[in-house]
Amino acid sequence: MWRLLIPGLKLKRFMALMALGFMALGMALGLSLWALPALIPHWHRPASEAVLLVLGVGSIVLGVYGLWRSLNEMLGSDKWAGLLYSKRQLARGPHVAALGGGTGMPSVLRGLKHYSSNLTAVVTVADDGGSSGRLRGDMGMLPPGDIRNCMVALADTEPLMEQLFQHRFTSGELKGHSFGNLFLAAMEQVSGDFVTALRESSRVLAVRGTVLPATLEHVTLEAELVDGTHVTGESAIGHSARPISRVWMEPGDATPLREAIESIMSANMVVLGPGSLYTSILPNLLIPAIADAIRQTPAVRVYVANIMTQPGETVNFSVRDHLDAIESHVGPGLIDVVLVNNQRVPEHLLERYRQEGADQVGVIFDGGGTGGEPVVIYDNLLLAGQVVRHDPDKLAVALLRILLKFRPKWAEGRMIDAAWLENRLRERHQPRWDGLMRDKLRRR
Repeated sequence: MWRLLIPGLKLKRFMALMALGFMALGMALGLSLWALPALIPHWHRPASEAVLLVLGVGSIVLGVYGLWRSLNEMLGSDKWAGLLYSKRQLARGPHVAALGGGTGMPSVLRGLKHYSSNLTAVVTVADDGGSSGRLRGDMGMLPPGDIRNCMVALADTEPLMEQLFQHRFTSGELKGHSFGNLFLAAMEQVSGDFVTALRESSRVLAVRGTVLPATLEHVTLEAELVDGTHVTGESAIGHSARPISRVWMEPGDATPLREAIESIMSANMVVLGPGSLYTSILPNLLIPAIADAIRQTPAVRVYVANIMTQPGETVNFSVRDHLDAIESHVGPGLIDVVLVNNQRVPEHLLERYRQEGADQVGVIFDGGGTGGEPVVIYDNLLLAGQVVRHDPDKLAVALLRILLKFRPKWAEGRMIDAAWLENRLRERHQPRWDGLMRDKLRRR
């Protein structure tokens, strides 16, 4: 605190100006209450009160404005105000642990980060293809690709920084590598271990939450197809010519990261998916301690069903088929709620996906929360652009409403209640609603 008094910071002058303004307001209040009768004659007091009031308000406004400009000048921008908001407001949000990998889980994280900073992404480390596979083979590090995608999804950074981390080289010896993967590789060598590298990289990106690998061991995903063929490696399994019968992990008793288990056990909600069933969701669940933690956690456990099937993994699969595959590998009792998109994918997109061997996942499901069956909730979660994805905002709202419904006392013992979360939902979507109303009035 004493460093704030060092000359040249351009803070003390504005703080003194604000103090002078409050003193002037105090004197004006004293005159109005006849507390200072001996200082100013009675007939001069109204004018003196007005002068002191103007002087006080003006000094405070100028002091606040100058202090704001000085802080922005020192910190490079006014981003510090947003960081304070994140720390104070988003820290009150629910604790959510999301498990998965690939391109699906970033949709969950990208939406939820606007409502809470208490997010933990537990990411599979079985990837052995592309840039991640090359770094894994050349440097012996954990595959960074899925972890990088989750960090970028949670980041509160300028668009240029996000583009930088996602930039992929197209020529030379670095062809195929992304800058973010190389950054994590360098950070691991500088910091000494992968978890510290993630922590320091998260500071660079101002990540809202925590990104963790499921395990620090080098694991390999294995699969058996329906014809008995044995396939090794996540990248090969995802391009299987025949349906997959079962998958397993080598080693089968991999030790999970302790922080990952703690995040699951302390969560208010655990989210599985969306993502590739056999190569993104099941790899985490095949670590026995993680499956046990999900089974024992008091959190509400939600499975976000995929919108589209995936060639080589889930051809002609319905939501029921996805759940049956999960239960056949790790047993029942792992999921409380299934969140299913009920919006039809546009026909022109479906035609393109069908040419690649994919189709929309069948949503007919008979679960109802009885007899051990999970509750099924249908909602419009579709984001149909060049590709079919879950809409991050719609998905976040749907997940938080599930939390309110199935864990109404999730904030018990904390300075927060469910009404705060409902207000956050309204605040988040109020600008969009106001914009729609303005457009509607303009058309009229």
